[in-house]
Amino acid sequence: MNSTTARETILRDVLDRWKAAVDAHEPEEVAALFTEDAIFQGLHPYAVGRQGVADYYGAQPLGMTAAYRILETRQLADDLVLGYLAVDFSFTDRPVVGVNLGVLAKRLGDAWYLSHYQVSRLG
Repeated sequence: MNSTTARETILRDVLDRWKAAVDAHEPEEVAALFTEDAIFQGLHPYAVGRQGVADYYGAQPLGMTAAYRILETRQLADDLVLGYLAVDFSFTDRPVVGVNLGVLAKRLGDAWYLSHYQVSRLG
């Protein structure tokens, strides 16, 4: 499972569900895609756990949407996939915010969850 295609498939599975929940402004659904002890760093102070993720996305404006592009992937272990992404967050009333996003997807049982999420803005 070391191929780029396999790693991207794993990431797309969880990230497509993340995007759908973000676009629909469903913070609890977004949070359910994270591990219980996930480290989450958006553009505000970091949080640990699903409640912090739900609070962060619950505070985002209605109409915000996300578009992502996978830039790099690495298989760190059988149950860990690292992804580095470019993400554009679009809003109804202000310019697009482009960020870089590092995620760590972790397999728990038969499903993959985000266990680390860190946004950075360059420039």
